[in-house]
Amino acid sequence: MKKLAISGLLAATLLGANDFDYQITPVAGYLWNSTANENTLYNEGATGGVLDHGVIGLEAQLNNLTDVIKPELSVLYGRGSTNGVNDKTNVLTTMLNGVYEMETNTMFTPFAKAGVGYEMYTNNFPNDYNGLLLDAGLGTKIDLTKRIALKLEGLYMYKMNNNGMDGSNGEVHNIAALAGLAFSFGEKAAPVVEEKKPEPKPEPKPEPKPVVPAPKPVVVAAPVDSDHDGVFDPQDKCPDTPAGFKVDADGCPIKATLHLNFSTDSTKVDAEGTAKVNAFATFLKESPAYKGTIVGHTDSTASDKYNQKLSEKRAEKVKAMLIEQGVDASRLSAMGEGEKMPIASNKTKAGRAENRRIEVDLCK
Repeated sequence: MKKLAISGLLAATLLGANDFDYQITPVAGYLWNSTANENTLYNEGATGGVLDHGVIGLEAQLNNLTDVIKPELSVLYGRGSTNGVNDKTNVLTTMLNGVYEMETNTMFTPFAKAGVGYEMYTNNFPNDYNGLLLDAGLGTKIDLTKRIALKLEGLYMYKMNNNGMDGSNGEVHNIAALAGLAFSFGEKAAPVVEEKKPEPKPEPKPEPKPVVPAPKPVVVAAPVDSDHDGVFDPQDKCPDTPAGFKVDADGCPIKATLHLNFSTDSTKVDAEGTAKVNAFATFLKESPAYKGTIVGHTDSTASDKYNQKLSEKRAEKVKAMLIEQGVDASRLSAMGEGEKMPIASNKTKAGRAENRRIEVDLCK
């Protein structure tokens, strides 16, 4: 049970690494030239390529162009020899691939990719020809931190060589095993949920004055404000409002709401959220009879235990900001609901962003 709890907590800190615009991955590995006879310089059939050798390279992937397939530019460099020849040959391979990633809500992200490329040689020998190639691969990314993942992949590269000593064509089949660290950049901002403002109520229509018979003198009573809220009794639709409540034109207590959203695994309140907190603090100071319960929420990308603590930290953060603005601490309480009360689907990034929020319940 302890191992399961630790694993869940670790996964919770790693999720969200895909919420970035692009990734850069330095890679290293080994390439096997698997075609029979293709390395034999003096073979009369079609030949091509160099012996098995190590490779290094760089992969750059864009994440925000489409929702399904992500473009990736790869460059691999290797240096090897050809049978019967002592000189080394440099091999530079460039590939443009489309990558499909499978979201698992864990630290593992399996992927598949395919595309086209071009292979170039230096110190060309009769069996080494520059040319187009096709490639396909499978692999997985393992999140180490929010921005860094271990990337493991296997890659197959097919190339048609027009280089037989008798003028025939030959096929070159290469298989590469690669490993590297994927670094994510350009974090995407969470969508801002606009606060719903109450619609203004229409002004009350004045009541018609009673018609007093001419013989009797008209007695006009002085206006009375029984509950001392600034609205006279004839227009006051809430005549028993207790002292300490700010009221609207009908004499009824005004309520305000506070709704904030957070980034993944964060308690930071941005500039827009700070402005909302300050405005809400002003309202509480003008209505001292209200008490507020600050409730924190999270999305479901971590364990229940971790999300519960994170929601409590968010609630305590907002409570501290209100107290700093002059609201009496005895009027405020903070609690967390974790991931138990979502207002949107946790299966989408937009839905998870809405669920990472703060709400405030007011009471008298």
